[in-house]
Amino acid sequence: MKIYTLTKNKLLVILSCVLLGAIALTVTIRTTARITTTAAEPRDIPIYCVDRDDKKVAISFDAAWGNEQTETLLSILDEKSVTATFFLVGDWVSKYPDSVKSIANHGHDVENHSNTHSYMTKLSKEEQLSEIKNCNDKIKELTGKAPTLFRPPYGDYDNSVVKSVKESNMYCIQWDVDSLDWKDPTPAQMVERITSKLTSGSIILMHNGAKNTPEALPLIIDAVRAEGYEFVPISEIILEGNYTTDHEGRMHLCE
Repeated sequence: MKIYTLTKNKLLVILSCVLLGAIALTVTIRTTARITTTAAEPRDIPIYCVDRDDKKVAISFDAAWGNEQTETLLSILDEKSVTATFFLVGDWVSKYPDSVKSIANHGHDVENHSNTHSYMTKLSKEEQLSEIKNCNDKIKELTGKAPTLFRPPYGDYDNSVVKSVKESNMYCIQWDVDSLDWKDPTPAQMVERITSKLTSGSIILMHNGAKNTPEALPLIIDAVRAEGYEFVPISEIILEGNYTTDHEGRMHLCE
């Protein structure tokens, strides 16, 4: 039988290995538990589109920075008799109050796109609610009407963001048809992209400051109408009553 003598250094090595093994086991257990909890948590999904069969669609514009094209877009919408939805950032509202009033006076929905265009998922619950409320207050002061719809900047959301919107008695709105106008596609490319993806209840995303949007807008309106669709603001396309959203973000009324 061999007898092994443990020196002080060997003993320290053994104890270190035991300790590291225990730490690794603890981390594994905690990580597994965290993953299990996250996977089990129901996912709150915003409204990307609406379950409709009446061929109604909505066109929306996000306004966060520039303002050179807003009046041109309003003129085109007037000429085409289209009522749209504008999601405005609170800082934009403060900078261009006359344009906010003009959008409202032309009969379009004036809605909330946060106060500072921050990534909402990086904010605390209190900060999220503040972003929503401050923008609402600015819009209501100018138009006399508080927004009922909220679009997260960058399309960035999680369960906390959706819950904050619902707690503010508002609908959290995304889109299912992206014009990608901010990438400066040609007007023809925008028309093709939108008409190829459109379905009843679709919500189209555009911006008030993209280079080719003014030229593309009348072509888009004509092409969409040629396929039998009717434009309405988002406030009229969403369904009234208790609802749910499926995995694609399609809004359905609860039975």
